[in-house]
Amino acid sequence: MVVSSDGQESGGAMEQVGDNIIHHVSNSDIHHPIFPLPHLFNIDMSVTKHVLMLWIVALTVGFVVILPIQRYVQQRRLIPTGLMNVLEIVVSFVRDTIVKPNVGPKWVNSWAPLILTFLFFIFFANAIGMIPIFDVLGLVNRFVFHVPADDSHNFINGLLHGGPTVTGNFNVTAALAIITFLSIIIAGTKAHGFIQHWKNLVPHGLPGFVYIILIPIEIIGMLVKPFALTMRLAANMTGGHIALLAILSFMAIFADMFHSVSAGLGVALISVPLAAAISGLEIIIIIVQAYVFTLLSAVFIGMAINVHH
Repeated sequence: MVVSSDGQESGGAMEQVGDNIIHHVSNSDIHHPIFPLPHLFNIDMSVTKHVLMLWIVALTVGFVVILPIQRYVQQRRLIPTGLMNVLEIVVSFVRDTIVKPNVGPKWVNSWAPLILTFLFFIFFANAIGMIPIFDVLGLVNRFVFHVPADDSHNFINGLLHGGPTVTGNFNVTAALAIITFLSIIIAGTKAHGFIQHWKNLVPHGLPGFVYIILIPIEIIGMLVKPFALTMRLAANMTGGHIALLAILSFMAIFADMFHSVSAGLGVALISVPLAAAISGLEIIIIIVQAYVFTLLSAVFIGMAINVHH
């Protein structure tokens, strides 16, 4: 046990690792909002760290994607250049290899904008979460401006509570999955009509007793789709950060176990390169998870349009 300056006992490095990891991957709680706001209809409207990150991601998508496209349309250029070249490649790839094969050529222009929005939003949210913006601000605040870490009134210190990866928040991924879920219903309704869409959940012409078993299974399967989208994205983005923090924590754990800084530095020769390798893997995961979410969304929407049993 370690005795703190106020005379209270605090746990060693081993006992603090779990709390530190959870602190760095979870959202800032109600006790550390970035912008405190009053309650509205008994809902706390305070801006937490992940709400701030949602704003940052939205602005990034606007500046990197929406504004260049609007400028390109206004200038009426026939040949794209620079960033528009990259955007055209991405849009063409998503439209021709993800959306069109799943929803069909008739509906490709109806659903390509939604799928592209998913792709760009999730990609930038994942990527920005890998950039240690708040950690750098915290270091500058602590060592340049010499602000104590326990100063709860300091704005920068308030930014250090919670993780920066907004797609690691299950509420965010659940909201994206709900949009996909509603899109499935809308797509099926537009293609076949409201009543026929729900009839299409099960094959036609089966014995009556089969429907007693099949209908509940199909309803459960319909609800499992958004749940799978929610869990897959959030778990993958959170898991990578937890692995990084756990590996880097080995240095503090071994230094505390052997009461030697040298032991911690020795472990650093292994843990730091390993953490760097996992960070490289995380870059791949950023792209893959954005692709998988958009691909599955297109597949689920296409299944509602092109009914096959």
